[in-house]
Amino acid sequence: MTWYSRPVLFVTDIDPSVEFYVDKLGFVEAWRHAEDDRALVAQVDRDGCEIILSCQRPADTGHGLLFISLDPDTIDGVRAELVGRGVEVRDDHWGYRLMVVDDPDGNQLYFPYPAD
Repeated sequence: MTWYSRPVLFVTDIDPSVEFYVDKLGFVEAWRHAEDDRALVAQVDRDGCEIILSCQRPADTGHGLLFISLDPDTIDGVRAELVGRGVEVRDDHWGYRLMVVDDPDGNQLYFPYPAD
């Protein structure tokens, strides 16, 4: 048995959100759904990490928190890549050290550092 999940982050506007995830975080747009020429939902993917972005629940916009685990020997390289793309990266703590990135709507991506 294999479980598979795709988190949904709620955003204000699909187009600028997809642009941030693609241009700043290195994802690719996998698909999108639009109605009446307005994008409502899109999925972005990077190295097996799939995130659905939706503007269909405005009250939930910006309240997402997503943990993304990286191979221990890659987190410093990913941090350097993101900083090089102009992403604001900060350190935080959740019982262990984290790298944190906020998307334009305030959803937070937590990247845990390997345990010491």
